[in-house]
Amino acid sequence: MNEPLTPASLKNLAAKFRKKHSPDKVRALLVAGSGLTLEVPGWTASETLNMGDIMPFPIHHLMGHDHTLTLWRRGDETILVMNGRFHLYQGYTPAEVVAPIRLAALLGAEVLLATNATGALDPKIPPGSLVVINDHINFQASNPLVGSWGPEMGPQFPDMSQAYDPELRALAVEAASRAGFKVFEGVYAAVFGPSFETPAEVRMLATLGGTVVGMSTVSEVLAARHMGLKVLVLSLASNPAAGLKDQPLTHQEVLEVGAKTADSMRSLLGDLVGRMF
Repeated sequence: MNEPLTPASLKNLAAKFRKKHSPDKVRALLVAGSGLTLEVPGWTASETLNMGDIMPFPIHHLMGHDHTLTLWRRGDETILVMNGRFHLYQGYTPAEVVAPIRLAALLGAEVLLATNATGALDPKIPPGSLVVINDHINFQASNPLVGSWGPEMGPQFPDMSQAYDPELRALAVEAASRAGFKVFEGVYAAVFGPSFETPAEVRMLATLGGTVVGMSTVSEVLAARHMGLKVLVLSLASNPAAGLKDQPLTHQEVLEVGAKTADSMRSLLGDLVGRMF
């Protein structure tokens, strides 16, 4: 595909996707963060598509992200699961980062359920804990609503006072506890990356109100709320942020914590989806 990514071309892409894959009633989009694998118990994985065959731009490989889209079906209902995500630090434009979210919204999705791996800014949050996000701070100097995307895909100035749905958050806290996680609620501080934060930056982010820090998700939330989706974000605290422990941070550490919590995350997602749909 060589067609430029514009609001019109994305709407055309959604129409072609619906005709080719017949997703029927799309209920939600689930997004898997680094090292995380999402399944939908009780639903059937009918097909898995390469994101490169869907999106009209090059896909950049990233360890811990498959860059595929799985259609999970139950009767005439479909849940889309994006296995891996796109990041600004990989060189994607803001519009490319959120293209899957906008595609899901155009297909009729009602909910964005995004997961991510984060560094804990609070030393009281141990690795392997789950943080249900209730707000964010955007330090990425980027917004996917800039330009024609804002007025053509939703309201020019969308309200973000309730970006993270309170009812879904309450469900998630209960489900995470049942799945065996230590559960916290807090604020996601989004930075550009890809370098990990310095100890001074970690102290700054914590002072400004951040609970966890990561390099994704906020653009997705802005696009989802702009198009009317309810949003739930679950952050797996993979490691203490820089300066909170006396050893270097690595991406491998992030992937390992994701692997260790895979069964618990599967149980959590099954419980949540069962209560939402």
